[in-house]
Amino acid sequence: MSRLVIRSTRDGSTPVVDTRDADEIARRLAERGVEFARWTPATRPPSNGARLSKDEILASYAPGVAALAERGYATVDVISVAPTPDPQWPERARSMREKFRDEHTHAEDEVRFFAWGRGLFYLRLDEDVVHLVLCEAGDLLSVPAGTRHWFDMGSEPRFSAIRFFTNPEGWVGKFTDDPIARRFPSLDEL
Repeated sequence: MSRLVIRSTRDGSTPVVDTRDADEIARRLAERGVEFARWTPATRPPSNGARLSKDEILASYAPGVAALAERGYATVDVISVAPTPDPQWPERARSMREKFRDEHTHAEDEVRFFAWGRGLFYLRLDEDVVHLVLCEAGDLLSVPAGTRHWFDMGSEPRFSAIRFFTNPEGWVGKFTDDPIARRFPSLDEL
């Protein structure tokens, strides 16, 4: 279930707000310029979304994808991450997780829709608090360009997400080198 936890930047341990109410999550984030919405699939995808193809995921959410594409996104793709039998999988997953767990910004909005699984976004919208947004299947999150943030996919990542980019190069992050992310609980700890 989606969740919003707002914590102080001083220690990252004390919640100021903790809610699972989707309407309250959307309202609180909208006040800060962040879009949060819930999408219903046009066709019901299987519960183990990890095995859906890119085309099946995009078809399941075609109305929402089409509406967002009209905002000028040059590229729409799907990223699916789940364990594989490959012996290199644990190291690849750890490396991918660590890359996104450092605070960074983007020159464009970061727009993600979770078709399956979950991931935790940390949004540093001001100096006093960080908004932890747990996104699960059906959640859309649009983070404005220039927002300091990081992302945790957990120690055993399992998700499929539709990504929207205005830059045809896709994901391009500018890291802040601020160690703040280490003061906040991981997805596994939340």
